Formats: sequence, C-alpha cells, structure tokens
Amino acid sequence: MTNANTLPFQTLRDLLRYAVTRFNTAQLFFGHGSANALDEAAYLLLHTLKLPLDKIEPFLDARLLPHEIDAVVAVIERRATDRIPASYITNEAWLGTYNFYVDERVIVPRSFIAELIPERFTPWVQDPEEVTDILELCTGSGCLPIMLADAFENAHVDTVDISKDALDVAAKNVATYELEDRITLIESDLYSNVPDKLYDMIITNPPYVNSSSMSKLPKEYLHEPQIALAGGDDGMDLVRKIVAGAASRLKPNGILMVEIGNERLFAEEAFAEYGLTWLSTSAGDDMVFMLTAEQLQEVY
Repeated sequence: MTNANTLPFQTLRDLLRYAVTRFNTAQLFFGHGSANALDEAAYLLLHTLKLPLDKIEPFLDARLLPHEIDAVVAVIERRATDRIPASYITNEAWLGTYNFYVDERVIVPRSFIAELIPERFTPWVQDPEEVTDILELCTGSGCLPIMLADAFENAHVDTVDISKDALDVAAKNVATYELEDRITLIESDLYSNVPDKLYDMIITNPPYVNSSSMSKLPKEYLHEPQIALAGGDDGMDLVRKIVAGAASRLKPNGILMVEIGNERLFAEEAFAEYGLTWLSTSAGDDMVFMLTAEQLQEVY
C-alpha cells in the first residue's frame, strides 16, 4: 500500500503529469483508441476514478485519497510496464459514440468501416430502408453488427466468427444493446455455417496483417488474439476466401465491403481483375474497398 505522504502525488494534475512522462519514457505505442500519451493518460485516470471521461478540467486540482492514488499508480504501471492496451485495462472500447465491452478474447475494436455506417453507405446503398439482410464476417467483439443493426432498422444481421471466445464477448455486447432479436451470432469458419440465403450486403474487417508486418508489431498488439490479426504472407489469405464466396451469397444489387488497413497494394495485386472501388475514410482512400454483386459474378 502506498503512503500518500511519501509520494509527490496529491492531485489528479500530479498524476496526469506523471503518467504522461511515464508513458513517453516507456515509448508506448498508441493504436487502440488514443493518439498520444496525454489523451491515453487522461482516459485511464478518469476511468479509474470513475469520473466523466469528457470533463477532466473540474477535477485536475482535486486532492485524491490514498487508495485512489494507489489505484491510479497501479494502472499507470500496468500500461507502462506490461504494455497492455488501455482497453484491456478498462474493459471498454469506443467506436464513435458506441461503447463496447472488450477483454483479451477479442482484438480492441478499431474500424474505418465504422465511420461509414452512420451515413448508411451513401451513395452505394440506394434505399437503406430496403436493406433486410446483412452478413458480417470476423465479428470479434460484435461492434460492427451492432452499429449496422442500428443504422439499418429493417435489417437482420447474421454475424460470424471462428472463435467461440470472441462470440461470447460479442453476445455480451449484443445483449447490452438489446439487439438479440436482430443479430444472430454464428460460430463458423467464414461461410461454412452461414445460412443458405442471399444478403443485401456482406461487411467484413478480417485479419489482414501481412507476415512481414506481423513480425514487427508493437508489443501492445501481442496482447491481442493473433488469429484476429494475421492474414498470411500478403495479408490476403482470408480476404481471397471472402471475395470468392461472396458472389453466390449476395442479392443482385448487393455489395461486399472489406477493410484491409494498410494492405492496399497487396489487395490490388490479389484482385487486379476487378478494379476495386476504394471508399473514403478519415485515413484516406486506402483502407476499405467495395465490390458489387455484378462485379463478383462476372468472375465467379
């Protein structure tokens, strides 16, 4: 137990300064929600002290109790020493305004497709009200199907993962959002256990990290399930299977949307015959590609 009288920590401001210095000294990697040491430190301190995540200023000079200092220092050290992603420490992650439960059974939610969902994929989806069937592959925590069900109010979402552990986490999030009647969780190796039906859209953020990049991942990423990251030599192992299987599972006007992160060059090489449509996100036009059912059926 820390004796608060022997430490130079009295206020939240003291601990925030210490955390930023500690994180920068440890050269942490910030790729799971926060962009820098200050943002990550503020989030972890506010969460640990159960304070509003968007209001640090009113509390900066509040004196902390000894057990609160202990709790905050423990979190700072866990992040800096063990390099555990902040979301695993707090058991929560955010995509836009959506909050999800996460733990080490799933990767920390991060998706550029999530940026496109609130606009309901305009202009690629002509009438969102007519979307009734969505298939989402490699769901992880269930974040994308929850957002999809919210955006497309007339749709049922079948969502797939090969990992039962991941589906257990997804089920927890689906229940939190009270969407059990609109989202079906399926344990499946991609399409193997998917219902025999046609979908208006297939959405996926699959494992796509190429083997060279996998060998250079920051330590923070090594805490995540590697099966949810590794995509083979060029990152396209699962993407090829997803593209190949989509043609027979889409309605005539359906679309396939695939997130591939920084692997655009590999994706264009793997699917050179299609002429991929790249969608704009906050990271540019390199992260998400789209294929129509018509394009897919011309090849398959």
